[in-house]
Order: sequence, then C-alpha cells, then structure tokens
Amino acid sequence: MDLSVSYLGLKLKSPVVVGSSSLTASVRNLKKIEASGAGAVVLKSIFEEEIYNEYSSILEKEKKEETPDYGYLDYYDYKIKDDNVKKYLELIKTAKEAVNIPVIASCNCVSSWEWCFFAKKIEEAGADAIELNMFALPSDFTKTCTEIEDSYLKRIESIKKAVKIPVSVKLSYYFADLAAFVKKVSGMVDGVVLFNRFFHPDFDIDKFEVVPSNVLSQSSDLAISLRWMSIMAGRIDSDLIASTGVHDGASVIKEILAGANAVQVVSSLYKNGIESIATMLEDVKAWMEKHGFTTLDDFRGKMSQENSPNPAEYERVQFMRYFESKKYDLD
Repeated sequence: MDLSVSYLGLKLKSPVVVGSSSLTASVRNLKKIEASGAGAVVLKSIFEEEIYNEYSSILEKEKKEETPDYGYLDYYDYKIKDDNVKKYLELIKTAKEAVNIPVIASCNCVSSWEWCFFAKKIEEAGADAIELNMFALPSDFTKTCTEIEDSYLKRIESIKKAVKIPVSVKLSYYFADLAAFVKKVSGMVDGVVLFNRFFHPDFDIDKFEVVPSNVLSQSSDLAISLRWMSIMAGRIDSDLIASTGVHDGASVIKEILAGANAVQVVSSLYKNGIESIATMLEDVKAWMEKHGFTTLDDFRGKMSQENSPNPAEYERVQFMRYFESKKYDLD
C-alpha cells in the first residue's frame, strides 16, 4: 500500500503533515513525529507580533521611569528581532540534522519588508519550504475588500520573489469572495492551506476578562475545509492541504477524496499523542485495502465538486430540507 504524496514539489512518505505548534518546536518531538509516520513537519511559527509585543513591553517599562531620551531603545528593537531570528534559524538547522522528512518553516507576518529578508535567511538555514501564516481580522471599517486582499497579495508576491524554495500560504475563510481569492493566491505560490485556526474569545463574567475558548479543534470542524477543498480541487494552480478538524484516519480519507494533496494535524496529537499518527495511517491503509485502492492517487478528488454527479450539493447552505425531513415531538 503506497501512502506517498507530492506536496510543494516535495516527496512525502505519507499525507499526514504535522502543523505548526509547540509540538514542532523541539528536536525530541520531531524525531517522534518522523518515527510515527508523518510525511513532513511545519515548525512552530515565528510571530512578528510576538517580537513587536516584546519590544513594546520594554518600551512601556522604560517610559514609566521617565527617561528623557529614548533613542537608545532602538538597540532593544534590533536586539530582540536579532535574537528571535537567530533562535528560529537554529531550530531549522537542528531539525534538518535530526530528521529526514521535509522541514517547513512557518512565518506569521504582518508587514512585508523585513520578512523578505527573513525568508532568505530561512532558505539559507536549510528549510525545505516556507508556510506563510497570514491573517488579520477584517475589523477595520475603513478598508474595502479589495484593499485587504491587495495587502495580502503584495506581501505574498514580495516574499515569493525573495526565495527559490517552495512557498505555501495558510489562509482563513474570512474573505468576501473566497473562491476567487484562493485562485488568485494559488497562481502566486506552490501551495494553499485551508484553513487557519484562530483564537476564539470567551468572557469570564465574574472577572470581566477575555479568556480563550475552544483552543483545540473538534472533529466537526472538518466540515469547513472539506467543503472548500471539494470546491477548489482541480480548479487552481497550486497544491492544496487541509487543516483543522483532521482527527483520525477517516478525516484523512475524506480530505483526499475531496482533492487534498495532504492534511495537517495538530489538535488530535495534543489529545491522543504523537504516536496516534501511526493509527491514522493504519486506518487509511485498511480502508484502501477494503476498497481496492493501492495508491492515494487512485481516489484523490473522487468526491470533489468537479467530479460530483450533484455539484450543487456542495453549495447548499440552508437547513430547511434537513429539518423538513425530521419530526420532533416537543410535548
């Protein structure tokens, strides 16, 4: 049974890619991930926002001490960035020495100018590819959809020009014209990840504080990427990889049936351990044997919208037909 796939021009021994998280920040875990059968790993992201916040906290502390001249704080700005970048580049180098599966770096960036330079450093450090984790909540009432999309496209274009290694983009589904935007992005990069998982806020009603909610994904979250994977597969110019809600072998099978080149897993590993990757892959093999498939290409995209006898079903969003078929006794 052949589970190998091609993603970003890289040969992967299996379709399971461990997504960017704290799980992928240590060599010890990377070795476990490889031994469990993962095809590739995306290293923990380096966040531009974290670097900025670290500098801001130092700046705020110094200002409280009423120092008359803040010019020297430029040094902190440089030093914090330099230290963070060096640590990340070292992680790439040690990861490449420790495992034989492809190592993909991850950048969560807001601006573009400095990150083009950083992308080059990532390439020099030996990363096999770069995943751009890009999202800013579209909450600015003054910006149009076109302006928001253009800001993404400009960043992607500049970073793509800066490096020769493959580039993928991890997107959200918060776009007014999602299908058209994914198609635009796909023409600029080697792969598109569907979709980001976000911080979900909740309220502590006694402390009046914003607190995290639903930190880990659920199996039910698969529905969003499954729908859009099915719609986009075979219609864009880059590879597609599914993310969020992939918790078992059945989820892997569904996304490949929809047309995915591969899948990313994270939450399921926090819940079930890194070793559960092997169980996922064994379940995929058992299903393939049951249905007479020997490679993933044998059934990839078999249930995409493009190949579906009822393509309109993927775009139906109303529950009316479902509830009409159900009878509920409310007495």
